[in-house]
Amino acid sequence: MIPTKQDIRKLNEDQLKTWLTGHGEQGFRSKQIQEWLWKRSVRTFDEMTNLSLKTRQLLAEHFEVRTLAVSKQQQSSDGTIKSSFRLYDGNLVEGVLIPALRKDEDNRMTACISSQVGCSLTCKFCATGYMDRKRNLEASEMVDQVVAIDQQAKEAYGSGLTNIVYMGMGEPLLNYQNMLESVERITSPNGLGMAAKRITVSTAGIAKMIKKLGDDQVKFNLALSLHAANDDKRNQIMPINESNSLPALAEALNYFYQKTGTRVTFEYIVFNNFNDTLQDAKELWQFTKKVPAKVNIIEYNPIAEADFTNTDADKLDQFAGFLENRGVIVNIRRSRGKDIDAACGQLAGKQ
Repeated sequence: MIPTKQDIRKLNEDQLKTWLTGHGEQGFRSKQIQEWLWKRSVRTFDEMTNLSLKTRQLLAEHFEVRTLAVSKQQQSSDGTIKSSFRLYDGNLVEGVLIPALRKDEDNRMTACISSQVGCSLTCKFCATGYMDRKRNLEASEMVDQVVAIDQQAKEAYGSGLTNIVYMGMGEPLLNYQNMLESVERITSPNGLGMAAKRITVSTAGIAKMIKKLGDDQVKFNLALSLHAANDDKRNQIMPINESNSLPALAEALNYFYQKTGTRVTFEYIVFNNFNDTLQDAKELWQFTKKVPAKVNIIEYNPIAEADFTNTDADKLDQFAGFLENRGVIVNIRRSRGKDIDAACGQLAGKQ
């Protein structure tokens, strides 16, 4: 579907003010309209009740509010909810609501959102990596996923979102400006008003963009999908490593830390008989000494396109124990939503 009108959410407050005054409207209406769009999340001009009928008709004549719709929703046996979102042009992306399971998780409600339709990075263990990248998501489309998942959380669990992770489909740092704008809209008092420290952006590792995050002094958390602390192994499963080696990433991550003071999280999926030995743990420990970091060890979630399997429980415990005995902060992340293909690495926008 080819849009016939301009997307009003692509205009900032000043641009909208200029447009309004050029069409005989009062400039202060721009702030009201922006509040309706970003703070109250309305999706039709008719809902903007403090605007005159004439102003609303003028806006509807020239603009549209491009929205996403839930195409399909599934609930896992563990309470995780996965949604397939249909975008204004018919493309699909997936987002996930992950409710807290344990009392020590502080009633956490996490939204996992996508940043691209598909992905160009071809990581061998990830379902999205077997798709083509069709396009970047607009900032508004990332915000809309958060709004939709927040509503799901309130309806299903009586509690809104507490955390957001950019860990769905796509590489956020290859959609840099839209991703940053979406974070600004989510955290702004004139937007959704969430704390930046409740947001984590995950990257497969693009050194120059990690440095740019540092230069921009972002306030959110950064996670690196590491999965091997050995260039030869990482090249095998993550082709991006061939142009962004571990030494280059270590330099970029240290630059990010110096600029922001934020410790990085290393995400490490343990694959059976690939990266789960004590030698692999030793290499990971040595890499953590180069960059102030903590480690999330993640269970692997099988996909049809790849032959990897999850390591066994004893190996996983030995791996984690090796790191903990050397002072590394380690969390073991158990899979959530595996039975509906909603777990880490399984999102692919399939119907």
